[in-house]
Amino acid sequence: MKKLIALIITFASIVSSGYGQSSETDSAAQSQVKQLEFLVGEWQGSGWMMGQDRVKRTFDQTEKVMFKLDSTAILIEGMGKSDGKIVHNALAILTANGESNHFDFQSYLPSGQKGTFKSELKEEVFYWYPTESVRYIIRINDKGQWHEIGEFNQGENWYTFFEMTLDKKSLSQLE
Repeated sequence: MKKLIALIITFASIVSSGYGQSSETDSAAQSQVKQLEFLVGEWQGSGWMMGQDRVKRTFDQTEKVMFKLDSTAILIEGMGKSDGKIVHNALAILTANGESNHFDFQSYLPSGQKGTFKSELKEEVFYWYPTESVRYIIRINDKGQWHEIGEFNQGENWYTFFEMTLDKKSLSQLE
């Protein structure tokens, strides 16, 4: 009987601990993440990437970007297709990391690959760095399009291996 009572008390304390969580939004994190509002929306377009064989391959791309958790996180779902086959399928979560204009970029792939990468916002241009020698740069161009390039570093020079341009879907296209 004592074991049953101890089990009930343990279970009750575990269940009730979830109710003890603060329901207040971290306003500093929210303010930092809202700096990336220019990315939020549904985007579609096309691009190209160069493989290690130095052959350019084109693809069609969609990106769904939305605020989550009372705007303290951003969820990004990306899907690229070429000739009807999926060539890019990724999920990312962006959160504030406490440093001004720096974010944690958590990326997930269906292969099981995942990681948390440094990212930053510099004058409305978003950078993320999956390695020390690779960077992706996202900006909204003069036409209001998502323009992204991927570059790798060799010595003092950066070389583009990826580029895409996406148009933001209008509200009527979303319905």
